[in-house]
Amino acid sequence: MRKILVAFDGTEPAHTALATAADMARAFGATISVISVIPVHSGRVPVDPWDDASVHASELLDARRILRDQGIEAELIEPAGDPARTIERIAEEGGFDTIVVGSRELGTLDRMLLGSVSEHVVNHAHATVVVAR
Repeated sequence: MRKILVAFDGTEPAHTALATAADMARAFGATISVISVIPVHSGRVPVDPWDDASVHASELLDARRILRDQGIEAELIEPAGDPARTIERIAEEGGFDTIVVGSRELGTLDRMLLGSVSEHVVNHAHATVVVAR
């Protein structure tokens, strides 16, 4: 384990993922990059105005502060796209060997309607995926 990519969206599961990634980085001497994907959907309004770049930038700065308080410097990555596929693409392109995501533990209906980012990443990424709960 050398390079860890942790998905962060400011939620409680994302904070758990960040803490897990920090523990892993210390244990293995790995580097951490934090990704917050601005979701883009097809249709007339591709970006949710309540979930825009400024929201993600703020979340990333919060993640950086949390990690710095623990003595860990992290690269921040803020792409736009489908969250699960973008995490997978960035991990592949960046040579990350580990991805850490939080689990919102969606119910069956929510999973069908919204999709589960963590589930998609687990099933499609070409890296070890840790789902923090």
